[in-house]
Amino acid sequence: MVQWLTSGGDERIVLDAHTGLNRYYSSPMPTDGIVLASSTANDLSLSGQAYLAEILADRAEALAEDASYAKLLDGLREKIRRCYELDEQTDVFFAPSGTDLEYVGLMAAAGRRQGGVANFLLGADEIGSGCIHSAAGHYFAQQTALGVQVKPGQPIAGMPPITLWDMPIRCDQGRAQTSDALLAEMVRSITAAQQQDQFPLLHVVHGSKTGLVLPSLEHIDLLIDRFGSNIGFVVDACQARITSAAVQDYLARQIIVFITGSKFMGGPPFSGFALLPAGLAKDAHFLPEGIASVFRRNEVPDAWPGRNSCPATGNPGLALRLAAAVHELERFQALEITKIKRVVAAFGAATDRLARELDVHIVASAPTDHPEELAEHPIEMQTLFTIDLTRSQDEQRVRDLTFEDAQAIHRALVEVGIRLGQPVRCVRLKNGDWGGTLRIGISMPQITMLDGMDDDAMQGWLHDAMQQIADTLSQMMAR
Repeated sequence: MVQWLTSGGDERIVLDAHTGLNRYYSSPMPTDGIVLASSTANDLSLSGQAYLAEILADRAEALAEDASYAKLLDGLREKIRRCYELDEQTDVFFAPSGTDLEYVGLMAAAGRRQGGVANFLLGADEIGSGCIHSAAGHYFAQQTALGVQVKPGQPIAGMPPITLWDMPIRCDQGRAQTSDALLAEMVRSITAAQQQDQFPLLHVVHGSKTGLVLPSLEHIDLLIDRFGSNIGFVVDACQARITSAAVQDYLARQIIVFITGSKFMGGPPFSGFALLPAGLAKDAHFLPEGIASVFRRNEVPDAWPGRNSCPATGNPGLALRLAAAVHELERFQALEITKIKRVVAAFGAATDRLARELDVHIVASAPTDHPEELAEHPIEMQTLFTIDLTRSQDEQRVRDLTFEDAQAIHRALVEVGIRLGQPVRCVRLKNGDWGGTLRIGISMPQITMLDGMDDDAMQGWLHDAMQQIADTLSQMMAR
């Protein structure tokens, strides 16, 4: 099974011969140890392993054939629509990773203006590093999921002219921007792009690397009222920390939603899909010539013009990764919201105790000077916390731990069987350098697992995990 689960992707999926892990230190199979790294990448769960062994592994080879691949993906499309309570008109565009999903938004915006696409990225530091390339219509790795050898930064043939606009979602000191402040900047920048005859494509962030949700739905509506069909949107919900209601709200506004199966959803790395509003695929511009090196035919919705230019082959590895992820999604979505809140509240309390024991600050996932935004923060964002290793609980700076120090600590934790989310640039040191952070995130399969425990057992599991993290981290931070 390992061979299949590490095939059909770019080089990020390849396992190190010594560790058996990929470059994100995750595995395509269940592992021992403490893993609270759903903000970066998950290992396959025991439930996912059993599901694949029972349902799919015996016919993995057949998924290399066009017909078998098409049948499985169409079945997954139906399951995804049921999970998010979407109608049959919602299309699903599958991708080998969240990074590849950027191409879907660009292709949907192609041909709308002579000057090409002005692609507005919110918080470039809080999205995947490869997205800087893919958001520009370029390859981002040494090879595609079809095994085509390419170079990062090499343009994909046939993509429209693309200009990248970076809109920070945190200030220079690392504090979250308010949606009001972003709205004013968006209006100015969108207007400037239109004056250059470019079609503005705005990224909405629904769950950044630190859990930010920007801009608000209210402000999205204001932009739609002002610019109408002269602006497009995509939602970066690649963390998969998004509810069915939020997905429906975005799609109702004709907004594409990006989701990956390998983070909060808990599937093995790498997989992703874009949810497309009804009719978008049919009205889209013809697929760019070079996109046939990225996507297979059956990953593209039937109605998209030029779909048949993509190769009619299957990708067993991606099929298995997607199937495992959707299996976890189905299990999680079957839980009552009261049960999810019970586990999430216990996880939050355990993380707070960890922060107190280490005397570290938790980075706010909403503007701290707008308490109403913190109070209304979606429950799905309460499954992820970013801890600032440089500041104490009272926010007095006590440690000069750099971003690079945090990366070293992250690697050292992996070596002793503890895997947290990778550091993210969101706090500053006095000298202006980025400070050290780590992220602690729970996943859908972990919530499902903890839901099956009584209160004592659940809190005991969380306490033991957090205590091991605290004991190990305190030693590493003191060095």
